[in-house]
Amino acid sequence: MTETVAEVAGAAGSRVTGDLYAEVQTFYARQMRRVDALDIEGFADTFTEDGCVVHAGGQRQSGRAEMVAGMRANLPRYRGVAVRHWFDHLIIDVDADDPDTVRVSYYTLVTLTDAEGKVSFQPTFTVEDELVRRDGRLLTRERVIHRDEPAAV
Repeated sequence: MTETVAEVAGAAGSRVTGDLYAEVQTFYARQMRRVDALDIEGFADTFTEDGCVVHAGGQRQSGRAEMVAGMRANLPRYRGVAVRHWFDHLIIDVDADDPDTVRVSYYTLVTLTDAEGKVSFQPTFTVEDELVRRDGRLLTRERVIHRDEPAAV
């Protein structure tokens, strides 16, 4: 018997409603527009107060203040370019024991557009997030970023 795409995608987790999928997509759209606009504090506010990011190189930033400081240190690399973060292929799983916790895995691509309109691509990544609902809104509690590597053949 052949499995459907929904059965294969849902094999590792729970079924997700269309409303939750749209809510998660909207959350990321707003979060990434903040980072793309270099609104560092606004971006940090989309994380829990004790939220953390583990970067592909292993560097860990814990708490909003540490995230803001790290992002400020990287601002010069974005001078003179428009930054865009593109997310796709989201897999969303609701925690079976806590419906206010959602785990999301997705692919991300970052583009940089210079003043002449030339676009350059950054390396691609797979990201694993843990989102939590606080006071009715989603926040990122943890983000782990993995740089994509060629598959072993």
